[in-house]
Amino acid sequence: MVAVFVAVVGGRLLLPLLIPRCPLPAIVACLVLDGVDQTIFQAFGHDPPGYQSYDKAMDVYYLAVAYLATLRNWSSAAAFVVGRFLYFYRLVGVVLFELLQTRALLLLFPNTFEYFFIAYEAIRSRWDPLRLLLAGWVTVAGVIWVVVKLPQEYWIHVAQLDVTDTLAAYPRTRWVLVVGLLALALLARFVVLPRTRRPDWPWRLEADPLPDAVDEGREVAAWHAAHSRVWSRPTLEKVLLVSLLSVVFAQTLPGVRMSNVELFVAISVLVVVNAALSLAGSRRSVSYASLGAAFAVRMAVNVGLVVLLELLLGGRTLPTLTTVFFLFMLSLLTTMHDRWLPVREYRRAHPPAAPAPAS
Repeated sequence: MVAVFVAVVGGRLLLPLLIPRCPLPAIVACLVLDGVDQTIFQAFGHDPPGYQSYDKAMDVYYLAVAYLATLRNWSSAAAFVVGRFLYFYRLVGVVLFELLQTRALLLLFPNTFEYFFIAYEAIRSRWDPLRLLLAGWVTVAGVIWVVVKLPQEYWIHVAQLDVTDTLAAYPRTRWVLVVGLLALALLARFVVLPRTRRPDWPWRLEADPLPDAVDEGREVAAWHAAHSRVWSRPTLEKVLLVSLLSVVFAQTLPGVRMSNVELFVAISVLVVVNAALSLAGSRRSVSYASLGAAFAVRMAVNVGLVVLLELLLGGRTLPTLTTVFFLFMLSLLTTMHDRWLPVREYRRAHPPAAPAPAS
């Protein structure tokens, strides 16, 4: 059972790392694993305590990676603005749910970002996303919010039902599900697709290439040296992203000795220290050829900072596994943010040309 638990949790931690390069297949794989992990546990005779908190923490983690992938990949500034709001809105809702344990909050703060990300990537795989303006992306988000996510959030989090429980209690439901899926397939084939404009290109499941001006580590470092500041909106965004995510994980990880406020402050300070060290390195032309190398260095520095602080406070113990996990998450997410923010800002300063209207 331990091997199964480690495999499932490891999959939920590592599978999202494919999202930046293969957005649509990877996010769908994460969605599927999210939907079946409890069933896998139960199939092996184990129902983990606190599953709801674990599940919400893993959800906002892999969606954090998806949000950071939008910095890297999305050419539509309008879609990016909508997606950023949807992600942070959900993150705040999950934090409130974990602190107050009120299920209705998950209905008030639905996970619209997940399906919005899928919708964007499904469109981008065949059509230029610049064909939709801000009003179009807001409409896409609104339809997902009202038609898809509100019923789903009520079913899962308020009524506390899932597919396994429903099929076990009402066996005939599986036929309703089959007929419904078949009806959707027929609707898509004979109603939606015939009215869809001609694709702009063949299938694109991999992310588009980065702009030449910011596709190398030295160019990213030069951009940060010229434009970044420690006290800035990007630093505030990283503080909120990592600190709120850490508060969510603190509700399910063992061995957390800090209060939620203390953890939020400690993680925030460490994020700001990371921002200062990263900017100092960029101004000295320190760069890394790959994201993996930049992450490894930042992880080592953060572990060293925690060990040094422990020694200064008179302690002799090494960081616990829980502390290492928090440092892993902080190092990973801030490295991704620093690496891909210049890509987002470059596209904002040099917006790609909108496609020509259909003739």
